[in-house]
Amino acid sequence: MATTIIASSGGDANDTVIPADRPPPTIDAPATPVDVVASAANVALKGLFVLALFYTFYFARSVILPIVLAMLLALILSPAVRLLKRCAVPEPLGAAVIVLTTLAALAFGIYRLAGPAGEWIEKLPQIASQVERKITVLRKSVAQMSKAAERVEQLATVTPKPAAAPPAVNSSQPPLLQRILGVTQTVLVSAASTVILLYFLLASGDMFLRKLVRVLDTFEDKKRAVGVARAIQSDMARYLFTITCINAGLGVVVGLALYTLGMPNPVLWGVMVATFNFVPYIGAATNLVILTVVAFLTFDDIGQVLMVGGTYLLIEIIEGQIVTPILTGRSLTLNPVMIFIAMLLWTWLWGVVGALIAVPLLMTLKIVCDHVESLQPVGEFLSGRRQDIPDD
Repeated sequence: MATTIIASSGGDANDTVIPADRPPPTIDAPATPVDVVASAANVALKGLFVLALFYTFYFARSVILPIVLAMLLALILSPAVRLLKRCAVPEPLGAAVIVLTTLAALAFGIYRLAGPAGEWIEKLPQIASQVERKITVLRKSVAQMSKAAERVEQLATVTPKPAAAPPAVNSSQPPLLQRILGVTQTVLVSAASTVILLYFLLASGDMFLRKLVRVLDTFEDKKRAVGVARAIQSDMARYLFTITCINAGLGVVVGLALYTLGMPNPVLWGVMVATFNFVPYIGAATNLVILTVVAFLTFDDIGQVLMVGGTYLLIEIIEGQIVTPILTGRSLTLNPVMIFIAMLLWTWLWGVVGALIAVPLLMTLKIVCDHVESLQPVGEFLSGRRQDIPDD
């Protein structure tokens, strides 16, 4: 039977009975200046750690970028390796088959697209003159703009500009060919490192997970680690594979639509659309501008030009508003503000490649946060799910 403690304040009416099994009320002590300084120092250290991490990503990008690309590609291709494993194909052999098949498909695509892409690059001066000519034709349709242009031309002929001095040649800068060779060598080394690491990641299978389980002490920790790791790997592989298939399908549909509309090199533009679509918002806008400019140079009828832009815009809206949400689900949606911030950050860190992998990296971080209990608030902040604020 629990005993009680009677607290008296000098009278029977004020006597208070406190059960013995209930802890006495505690009063939080006010924060001392030492505690405030310690808390501020802790926040400052965390901020310095984040800054040091970002600058490490920036200055060591030649080493870190191939590792990140290999890990993302391994997540995309790992379902194919597991499928071959179920068909009694060993993981090292299956990884070699998948990597070689991917390289062969990539080399074939580059070979087929190198010709059309080179032709468009060689036509850049002619394209500039065609754009100027067509803009001049449109400008002449407006009388006021035509008169302003003529007045500008008269002023230019009356007061010619003095000849500009030739730019000084800086002998300390390396020649253009040497710089191109340096960039090409760096790209080839990074690509080779990515391919080799990708093979080892695919061939290793669950080696790292088995080592993690072996390090942990209790059976409950081992079981929890295996469950979390399996869920993270499955969700990330599913998301990356789904997004890759969606973008590839978008490129095929856009290429067929452009072929139907009579656009030149529809395969080239379909590959461009599929690649740029990994960059949200900016990629779609870039595709729309490029396709509209190409249609403007190809067709004389303004209706055909608008048809090309409108067709791509309709396909992009269907993909972004219907197809992608259905296939990925609400659990794999991201906050648009965080997407834009991530694109700015990774573009600053790793350039164009960073912009392409910004969203996959952000989604990978969200999936990890959703499956780790201590990081779930961060995952909720990255999520694009909307929740109503409860009323008072």
